[in-house]
Amino acid sequence: MSEKLLKAREYETKQEQLIREEQRPLFHLTPKCGWTNDPNGFSVYHGEYHLFYQYYPYDTVWGSMHWGHAVSRDLMTWEYRPVAMAPDEEYDSFGCFSGSAVETDDGRQLLIYTGVCKKEDEDGVVREYQTQCVAVGDGTDYEKYAGNPVITMKDLPEGAGPYDFRDPKVWKEDGRYYMAVGNKTPDKDGQILKYVSDDGYKWTFDRILTRNEHRYGLMWECPDYFELDGKQILLTSPQDMLPEDLEFHNGNGTLCVIGTEDADGNFSGEKYHSVDYGIDFYAPQTVLAEDGRRIMIGWMQNWDTCGHKRDDMPWFGQMSFPREIHLRNDRLIQKPVREIENYYGSTVSREDVSLSGSTQLPGIKGRCMDMTVRVRPKGTEGSYDVFAIRFADNGKNFSTIEYDPARNIVKIDRKHSGSRRALVHQRRCRVSDLSGRITLRLILDRYSMELFINEGEHVMSMVVLTDVSADGISFEASGELLMDVEMHELVRG
Repeated sequence: MSEKLLKAREYETKQEQLIREEQRPLFHLTPKCGWTNDPNGFSVYHGEYHLFYQYYPYDTVWGSMHWGHAVSRDLMTWEYRPVAMAPDEEYDSFGCFSGSAVETDDGRQLLIYTGVCKKEDEDGVVREYQTQCVAVGDGTDYEKYAGNPVITMKDLPEGAGPYDFRDPKVWKEDGRYYMAVGNKTPDKDGQILKYVSDDGYKWTFDRILTRNEHRYGLMWECPDYFELDGKQILLTSPQDMLPEDLEFHNGNGTLCVIGTEDADGNFSGEKYHSVDYGIDFYAPQTVLAEDGRRIMIGWMQNWDTCGHKRDDMPWFGQMSFPREIHLRNDRLIQKPVREIENYYGSTVSREDVSLSGSTQLPGIKGRCMDMTVRVRPKGTEGSYDVFAIRFADNGKNFSTIEYDPARNIVKIDRKHSGSRRALVHQRRCRVSDLSGRITLRLILDRYSMELFINEGEHVMSMVVLTDVSADGISFEASGELLMDVEMHELVRG
């Protein structure tokens, strides 16, 4: 074990003991200490879910990337393992960047990641060099491969950019290993490259899986590629996007490409839409569970919102709630994993509530819950103009969800949540026209809100850093409507 890795393990062990349980979410994974961003290595190994994450243990700001590590049996509660990797080799001296994991034929766990170092090129310019590297281990301890890096600039196809080349996603198929890697061309266009290997160590370029063709942002980060419900799916996170109506917003976004793959392995994209329409969601990664479900998790943050933080928090960054995904009508449908039901506490249910103006309902409050609200017009279509839910409310600080049935727009807003910075605090999306009917399912977990709209047809996520003592919830309507509310308290045993 290197000195850097040993130091990180000793440090995180001490720091973890200083973080009180009530300072973390109940179920959303946070770093053991310090900073986290992208999920890495989301996989099943020896009957457990393993989730690694980009990690800087020494501060709550981005630093030299390590790989943190946690395991779970049910995707709800996580147990920390020691930090898995540290930037302790020349080829990854600037960081062990994002990657993935797979079980080898001999039963070990293979980690594939981007090693980053800085070098001066022939023009005297210091640049980041990104290569793909391998480590192998037993689920706790990992050893970097002596032949690293396994894919370098010399393995790039003609026309590929030599510097932005990162975030390998690996999978096994028909006895071989495959890898999708993000790349940016010299003319600043994103593309996904595909490599193949017989053993996970020696890799050969296979093909350009798909090109952005200057449509959605620039660099395409953190690709994931898999079959789902008879279609081939590519997930990626484009940087520097331009907005398109309410489908894509400025900056760093998430993209789902639904398409097909022909007999020769060529992928053709057919439908394109956002993965998450909220403020805080990036770099999603999926795993195929042993029961056949495809489950996705993302970084519940965004590079454009990293200034939204509290100085008194001993960690920064959290993972989203794990989501089961499938296709319906050429859309990615997302729902919280069903294991959530095993953590339901008390339940409060109200039906046919007539709402005009603002009201609170007895027993409906809290910051850890799974709450579904179904809204419909009272009498005729157009009986109301706006419906809103106000939550994490203490009379001064609060966040809101708003639905405009005439324009079919849902908005989330945290500008009154207590933030002292004018960052991204609002986001909108356009939903299906159901004549004023809508289903809103909120997952609240202390410092976050994830909104699943119309059975997961759209999802909007955001971090909420209001003190957890702010637990008020109210409902408001301009006009008249009827609503049903079912709230399940979320508790840990």
